Amino acid sequence: MTDVIKKVKETVIGNPLDLKDSSTFRHISLIVFFAWVGLGSDALSSSCYGPEEIYKTLGVHINLSIIVGLITMVTIFIISTSYSQIIKLFPHGGGGYLVASRLISPNVGMISGCALLIDYVLTISISVSSGADAIFSFLPYQYQSYKVAVALSVLVVLTILNLRGVKESVTALTPIFVIFLLSHIFLIGYAFITHASQLHSVATQTGTEFTSTVHNLGIYGTIFLIMKAYSMGAGTYTGIEAVSNGIPNLREPRVKTAIKTMRLLAISLSAAVLGLIISYFLFNVHIEPGKTMNAVLITSAISNWNPVFGQTFLYVTLISEATLLFVAAQTGFLDGPRVMANMAHDSWLPRRFSLLSDRLVSQNGILIMGVAAYFVIWLSKASVAFLVVLYSINVFITFSLSQFGMVKHWIIERKTDKKWLGKLLINGTGFILTTFILFTVIVIKFDEGGWITILITGALIGLALYIKSHYKKIGKEIVRIQDIMNSKMPETIEDLKKHMKRKSVTEITKNDMTAVILVNGYSGIGLYSLFKILSKFKDVYKNFVFIQVGIVDADSFHQGSVLETITESMITDLSKYVDLIKQLGYNAEYRYSIGTDVTEEVMKIVPEITTEYQNTTFIGGQLVFSGTYRASRILHNYTIFSIQRRLYKHGLTTIIIPISLKKALQKNNYK
Repeated sequence: MTDVIKKVKETVIGNPLDLKDSSTFRHISLIVFFAWVGLGSDALSSSCYGPEEIYKTLGVHINLSIIVGLITMVTIFIISTSYSQIIKLFPHGGGGYLVASRLISPNVGMISGCALLIDYVLTISISVSSGADAIFSFLPYQYQSYKVAVALSVLVVLTILNLRGVKESVTALTPIFVIFLLSHIFLIGYAFITHASQLHSVATQTGTEFTSTVHNLGIYGTIFLIMKAYSMGAGTYTGIEAVSNGIPNLREPRVKTAIKTMRLLAISLSAAVLGLIISYFLFNVHIEPGKTMNAVLITSAISNWNPVFGQTFLYVTLISEATLLFVAAQTGFLDGPRVMANMAHDSWLPRRFSLLSDRLVSQNGILIMGVAAYFVIWLSKASVAFLVVLYSINVFITFSLSQFGMVKHWIIERKTDKKWLGKLLINGTGFILTTFILFTVIVIKFDEGGWITILITGALIGLALYIKSHYKKIGKEIVRIQDIMNSKMPETIEDLKKHMKRKSVTEITKNDMTAVILVNGYSGIGLYSLFKILSKFKDVYKNFVFIQVGIVDADSFHQGSVLETITESMITDLSKYVDLIKQLGYNAEYRYSIGTDVTEEVMKIVPEITTEYQNTTFIGGQLVFSGTYRASRILHNYTIFSIQRRLYKHGLTTIIIPISLKKALQKNNYK
């Protein structure tokens, strides 16, 4: 059964990747173009609904959309430029979580991270739902009942693609990105060319409309309407942050790759948004039930075309829109697990979320994002109108905190950086804009469902605080055990040596009983387990083999020389155990391995040990935590039980030493 599951997994997700192969990261990393596809698609796809929200908000005052479009374009360049500075300051990845954590405080960083996680779930949800809307825009209305099922099916496919790895998921969707780009360039270009005689009057009509609106609403009412439309189109900016957060997935030199990607993103997004808004105006499009604004625009544009060519263009363009929106969900799948892994590494989330699968992706994070998005789409019935209400708030929490952190940084660095003032102005402007949009969106969208996002984010923040306090408490107790073990070690070794003098010591061979001990560093827990064995099984074991597995997680994987660093640390720790056992007159050696799964790596070492040593007992310690088993199972690893099950199938004996922290802290409890 296990072999069958393994074959199915390898068929669907792919064969394991080799950490030791120097070409592995190059294989899964992204060059500028693929980064633009994978990370920039979220921002570019927002042109499918961002301009539409602006148009809807303005109502009959559609000429003002040109003004809002220009302000939006300027905002895109300001935010993208400010994030380019974040990229330079954080060359290993400068998403909202890391920026706020390091430049403001860890707690503020946690708030930013929680907001980002919810935002990335909504990114996936709205992208998939909006893509389904685009598909159903040219289908008969009676097929609308199938929209949710189609959206959920697409989500499942995207989740599987991401479990296979970053490059596979992006490469598979690249042709659609190119088709979207070419079809929309043609559409906007066609609108401008066919209405070339009207272009000079656009500015005049906009000015006239502005004067008319001021007469009807007053100057403050007009400004409020423009600002409201500007804020309601806030979904347009939500993908910009993805590039700085996704730097670890980029090809070297990462900073240059990221900045080029950001530049491509800003140019393409601003051109698409402003171009579509002007095209709406030129073709005088209006909202039609069951159709997106872009669908109405294309229908208007092809009205005088050859029917076959026109319908073909309509289908190709709308399908490319739909699939680009599906590509945009990649932002959530690429960056959501990355944020989750960073937070898990800092103990804000269960630490298992920092682990990688054998395909070198954050499998737990991808599954969490996919499952969460599944429920959001299902509960909202794939309603883009509802999801847009929830969408923009969280990303602007992160935007504002990131920009504030950069403002604080340039003020602190003003004496050492000669160009600090210019950099401060860029991030300061970004901070003012993003904070304004944040508060405007909260006020406008709160009663429409924005409170749901705030409530869920608040609940996640509370959970993160609980998890952090739990790990902090456990960490303090483990440090105390380490101190006790270190203080009692000389006394314990002397006691064991005296015991050995009273026994006749015979020559040790590899046929004697062998204790194969699984350790995780030279720690208090490891020493406690070792002394427990020596005191409870006196003279039973003559050979000792220590096994340690170095884990490459999502945080360390992209760092240089990670394998060498982990190897050196393990050899140092294992050598201490070997020296300690040899002081007692026993035979000792060690084995180690590096990978992403402890159980799998241990099982690779087992045949070598059992061949060399005939009488082996595998031994490992397991912390016993207070509270329910299910809760502790999520927060702590129970790897030893997984190893025990695998060894049991091979007929090998395994002893698990339960380590209660409270009892372990009692004097001489290990004796």
